[in-house]
Amino acid sequence: MEVILLKDVDKLGTEGAVVRVRPGYARNFLMPSGLAVPATPQQLKAAEEIKRQRQRKTQRAQAEAEAVKQKIEHHSLTLKLTVGEDDKPFGSVTTHDLVDALAKDGVPVEKHAIHLEEPIKTLGVYQVPVKLHAAVTATLNVWVVKA
Repeated sequence: MEVILLKDVDKLGTEGAVVRVRPGYARNFLMPSGLAVPATPQQLKAAEEIKRQRQRKTQRAQAEAEAVKQKIEHHSLTLKLTVGEDDKPFGSVTTHDLVDALAKDGVPVEKHAIHLEEPIKTLGVYQVPVKLHAAVTATLNVWVVKA
């Protein structure tokens, strides 16, 4: 029996996929759980339209991520750390500091998008990856200087 999946099902397929399953599995589990519907011509047309809409939405999100990537890569941040004797810094630069600095410069980035292995605790120049989309990763140049 062929069914169209309404939600992702482990080891079976993703949302919108047309899969062949045993009739009992479809009738007793997938359909009552709201995970699938029978693959009728009307349902197949609706599934294709949903796929097209999802693809357009993904392309639009990727284009927006590319625009933000250009802003980030043509931009560098200068953050100040207070230092004590022997240039030993007090505190560190965290992802929260990077998000705040980017927001002040008009570049909206979410905190979880910045992949900082560990907080920056020394002076210098760092390249921090920023994952904006599944296919788009930007590199942010961060200068950490004395305050």
